[in-house]
Amino acid sequence: MNLSIIIPLLNEEESLKELHNWIVSVMESNNFSYEIIFIDDGSTDNSWQEISALSNTNPAVKGIRFLRNYGKSQALHAGFKAAAGDVIITMDADLQDNPDEIPELYTAIKTEGYDLVSGWKKKRYDSVLSKNMPSKLFNWAARKTSGVKLHDFNCGLKAFNSKVIKNIEVSGEMHRYIPVLAKNAGFSNIGEKVVQHQARKYGKTKFGMERFINGFLDLITIWFVSKFGKRPMHLFGALGVLMFFVGFSFALYLGIDKLFIHRTGRLITDRPQFFISLTAMIIGTQLFLAGFLGEIMVRSKTNETRYTVAEELNTTILNEYSK
Repeated sequence: MNLSIIIPLLNEEESLKELHNWIVSVMESNNFSYEIIFIDDGSTDNSWQEISALSNTNPAVKGIRFLRNYGKSQALHAGFKAAAGDVIITMDADLQDNPDEIPELYTAIKTEGYDLVSGWKKKRYDSVLSKNMPSKLFNWAARKTSGVKLHDFNCGLKAFNSKVIKNIEVSGEMHRYIPVLAKNAGFSNIGEKVVQHQARKYGKTKFGMERFINGFLDLITIWFVSKFGKRPMHLFGALGVLMFFVGFSFALYLGIDKLFIHRTGRLITDRPQFFISLTAMIIGTQLFLAGFLGEIMVRSKTNETRYTVAEELNTTILNEYSK
């Protein structure tokens, strides 16, 4: 199969049929073999009924419905596990991503040899103050922190070699950083393509300003995990040893001073250096223990239930991949 189109969604009933017809038109005009995987992330409207109707008329349409809203990362995780195409395309369901971009994205993966190609919405039809400016700041910070030179980490339109999506773990709210996860997994041939951004036609956006705050927090998390996730002792242990050394040095100085230099001077406990020494050694010990406990947790980590699949159409991930 040439292509798997993965579309996470939440309450997008008005746009699904139009999006489906648009994708099918592109697939047929380019003679692609394909599947369209809709992941209903706990919609409360008639989105699932629309997906079911599309599946009845087009066997290439597949659906996964979550029992409740778990977030875009979990939806993409389920879609990645179900995907069978050589090239995987992710896109949003709100018609702001243009399916006409798919052939060029496919060519970039199959012919040009990219592991991942991310869309860049160079011209956006969003509010300048509430979306465009915060997005530029967020993307700048992501580039500086991760080392991945992309202009638009948030763009939902991306193309992947199937090897990439089978070897990365998208969890929490890390869907923004899939290129970083791919790089950390060893897939360094990451490209970018300017794509057409379209104004929202139906409904309203599901994301507010809080997504940028969460994005920055996730950026710190992924930086830490990429550097110290497998060896937390390298960070906490080093900081702990440093703090303990500082505290011990103060304690040694106080002891030498009291025993050999100022024997009749004020009590050690009356000197501020004593409290600096005591605090530094306690913090150092705690940091070292945090690193030690982190090592134990990493080595004994087991899989947790990430989402619950309530219903499927033409897929078989219910029992195998709900964890």
